[in-house]
Amino acid sequence: MIEILTSAEISRARDTGALVANILQAMKTRSRVGTNLLDIDRWTRDMIVEAGAQSCYVDYAPPFGRGPFGHYICTAVNDAVLHGRPHDYTLADGDLLTLDLAVSLRGIAADAAISFVVGSSPQPASIAMIDATQRALSAGIAAARPGARTGDISYAIGSVLTAAGYPINTEFGGHGIGSTMHQDPHIINTGRPGRGYTLRPGLMLALEPWVMADTAELVTDPDGWTLRSATGCRTAHSEHTIAITTNGAEILTLPTHQGAAGE
Repeated sequence: MIEILTSAEISRARDTGALVANILQAMKTRSRVGTNLLDIDRWTRDMIVEAGAQSCYVDYAPPFGRGPFGHYICTAVNDAVLHGRPHDYTLADGDLLTLDLAVSLRGIAADAAISFVVGSSPQPASIAMIDATQRALSAGIAAARPGARTGDISYAIGSVLTAAGYPINTEFGGHGIGSTMHQDPHIINTGRPGRGYTLRPGLMLALEPWVMADTAELVTDPDGWTLRSATGCRTAHSEHTIAITTNGAEILTLPTHQGAAGE
């Protein structure tokens, strides 16, 4: 299903996106050496409930997972990159943590992810990898405009990641979003320009460049959810929800409602 949202629905999406961004920033601030992943999940739950929103994750049970996810936020550490299920793990100095969050507020969902290094001992390679995903995300957003195609976004993202030297996995990528979290079209993180679905105003997309340092192969944890790099290398992931407007892309998952393309 591909949804084209009304202006009123896009307005509600701005509120959802700001909530997602604010929760992620709050969790980033609280993610210190000694913080437990289960505490991050609990704090996220509290903020969602306080806002009168609903989690997109707790009851989520797609074919690629094992039963309902059962938590409120994805917490992926070091070699984990996607669908990181919170568990009893205490963050250490230098850990690379990815937080991925999707919530629904007044019937509209938004989805975003951030990666950062915990503590005061970041590895330069980790910082470079995070930066590459952020630059790829900005390139993808800049390519998202009315009349462009999903392949243009994929090409823009992939060009940045390939130039930075990272292999690209095409099993998981960006997606449509609206009244539900995961919709068509699927937007892989590499592709050919001029191909795919034509973008139109009212379309909402979650764009999410993610990479693993030296492999494109994933393995699944025994928890049935957490996806890790097959080689044990570190990973990074950046994501925004955007709305296609007559003027280009508006970033919805910012702590404020300022959403010019590429911010």
